[in-house]
Amino acid sequence: MKKGVWKHTRNVILLIAGTLILAFGTAVFLLPFDLVAGGMSGLAIVIDAIIPSEFLTIDRIIALLTWVLFLVGFVIFGKVFAAKTFLSAILYPIGITLFLKLTDSSVLGGVFCLQASEYKELPLILAATTGGALVGTGCAITFLSGGSTGGTDILAFLLCKMFKRLKSSTAIFLIDVVIILFGVILSRDLIHSLLGILSAMITAAVIDKIFLGGTSALVAQIVTEHAEEINQGVIDWMERSTTIFEATGGYSKRKKQMVTVSFSMRQYALLIDIVRAADPSAFVTVWRAHEIRGEGWTK
Repeated sequence: MKKGVWKHTRNVILLIAGTLILAFGTAVFLLPFDLVAGGMSGLAIVIDAIIPSEFLTIDRIIALLTWVLFLVGFVIFGKVFAAKTFLSAILYPIGITLFLKLTDSSVLGGVFCLQASEYKELPLILAATTGGALVGTGCAITFLSGGSTGGTDILAFLLCKMFKRLKSSTAIFLIDVVIILFGVILSRDLIHSLLGILSAMITAAVIDKIFLGGTSALVAQIVTEHAEEINQGVIDWMERSTTIFEATGGYSKRKKQMVTVSFSMRQYALLIDIVRAADPSAFVTVWRAHEIRGEGWTK
């Protein structure tokens, strides 16, 4: 019972921290420079450029978009989805509004007012890189909590619902591309647009590193007729163990074995040498592991 309470509390803390980091990176670094890096902030910047209004400020556009998309997600995807995005949908717009106030030159001596810096173009470059890193960090922490930032992800899920064969990752990428392209057209400044794209790439890299790169481990599946030789080589030279399965070729119907082994990136070349020496015709598939728990890895 206590473990369940602690897990829930930990997830809530991570969700709050991730959302606030995301809001801080967006409000302090991306929005003041109108850097269109995809996502909710990029969409809001595009809408603000198309429909300029004194009342409809950028933070109000983000709040409106957040809640409209949240309600759409609730209606279409149900209570479970809404529960995962509810807290973030509340905190993100509030965080954007509060953190935008930090960019005023009269607040805290103007320490977060990068636009007033005497270093000319340097603040714009730092805003793109730092903003992208913070947004990626915030998103990754939110994902680790089991929650969701909602936002344009909901549009991606809608596309996947409409086009069954479309993957969610592809849909998110396409939406970000469309938003960035609108940003390029509206800004008519290639350098500024490229910095927005750079920021989006940094965000993706940071999410990948934190969320998917918690371990530098790889997993290999080796389909072979010489499983024992490969197994012994892995034990002797890599000091790892394997799992061996019986396998049947789907086309050839030949009986073979499949050796599965987890190993570090530094051992990749060694594994390939072991397999090549034992069975040059082996079929090898290698992918990166999100996380590995057990003896020799994480407890």
